[in-house]
Amino acid sequence: MFNATDMVVLVTVLLGLVFCGFHIAVSLGVTSLLGIYLVNGDIETVKSFTASTAYEALRDYIFAVIPLFMLMGEFLAKCGAARDLFTLVDRLSRRVPGRLGVATVLANAVFAFVTGVSIAAAAAFSKIAHPEMRRFGYERKFSLGCIAGSACLGMLIPPSVLMIVWGVLTELAIGRLFIAGIVPGLLVVLLYIGYIVWVAKTRPERVGEGDHLPRIQQEARLANEQHAVADLRTILWSTLGILCLVVLVLGGIWLGFFTPTEGAGVGATLALALALARGMRGKEVLEAVLSVGRTSAPLLLLLVTAQLYSRILAMTGITGAAKEFFVHAGLSPFVVLALMVAVWFVLGCIIDSISIILLTVPVFAPVAVALGFDPIAFAVLGIIAIETGLLTPPFGILVFTVKAAVAGEPDLSTGEIFRGAAPYWMALLAAIVLIAVFPQIATWLPDLANSLRR
Repeated sequence: MFNATDMVVLVTVLLGLVFCGFHIAVSLGVTSLLGIYLVNGDIETVKSFTASTAYEALRDYIFAVIPLFMLMGEFLAKCGAARDLFTLVDRLSRRVPGRLGVATVLANAVFAFVTGVSIAAAAAFSKIAHPEMRRFGYERKFSLGCIAGSACLGMLIPPSVLMIVWGVLTELAIGRLFIAGIVPGLLVVLLYIGYIVWVAKTRPERVGEGDHLPRIQQEARLANEQHAVADLRTILWSTLGILCLVVLVLGGIWLGFFTPTEGAGVGATLALALALARGMRGKEVLEAVLSVGRTSAPLLLLLVTAQLYSRILAMTGITGAAKEFFVHAGLSPFVVLALMVAVWFVLGCIIDSISIILLTVPVFAPVAVALGFDPIAFAVLGIIAIETGLLTPPFGILVFTVKAAVAGEPDLSTGEIFRGAAPYWMALLAAIVLIAVFPQIATWLPDLANSLRR
């Protein structure tokens, strides 16, 4: 029989292991095994329960969606598609204030539709956009902050690994989550662009514009506009291929032609074909496959231990106790939501995004539904809140990725990039508030998709 003392022991052990630096999979696994033992007091039951959970988790083909979408993004990242996107958007936004910053955000938004992670975008655009922005007089802090901030879009705009993990834990339809992320993702893009244009209008020296610009940089800008840096036809075909890939994969999932896993398989196959057409070699294909394997294998282990952890929470009554506490605490739903977001912000300072989802969503999601929040809108809001951890010190994985990608920059500190990314953190916070007040931002498109299917 389980009691309140055992609940406290489980929570204490889990948090103790996490804060002592143990891997999140180890922390969840040990806590789950301890919970099963406290419930049954039998080692054999612990073994059989763990084995059955692992078997049921790994045989579910929904888990294949993660490495397949990651593979799709990896193929396109390594074949130069990201550079083509940036070049084309840069040319199309030539008359927009702060055009290189705007081009970085828009190229990241399009690239986010073909990759489920943000790190690849941060690394790619650090090498593509940063040299161009610096060449035209952009402030270094502004340039790197823009790259780190816009890379966050990869975790919100589908296909997103965070959405897949959230869907697996809460049993929400991953296809609906994908569709729900599109409008909020575009909202964040508009907030980012609004900030960049405002800076270009009020502080033009930060974006290499105005009379103060050194003559050599003005000449470089003029020369860049007078000759193409790449063949326009190649760029157009490359971008058209990416857009067709996005429409086919997400449109097929949206309209119900195939499941998210089938869509991921189609996307990975077409991305490979596009990469080969652009000259990608067999060795590079193998490197992409191995890179995805190294990234996704630990993630699948995490998901197995997370499912075990979720089952233990349900068995021991911790989820039910948390739900009862918040529902009957007399607090308004928005106060409870603010507390959850605050917890995500704090955890974002110390652990990674997927670990935050695995630790909190099994408890928070049932509480939110009990308080009347739409589960889809809450999922999108939660993912944006958790995304802020990608830009929050001291962990801020995107900041460290950007710093590593521009290692040749003299006297560059992580603090400088964190300061440059702070306005984008504020934009994410604004998006959280807007979705909390107007959940239709996240639910409108999935509801429309359902009505079209009927």
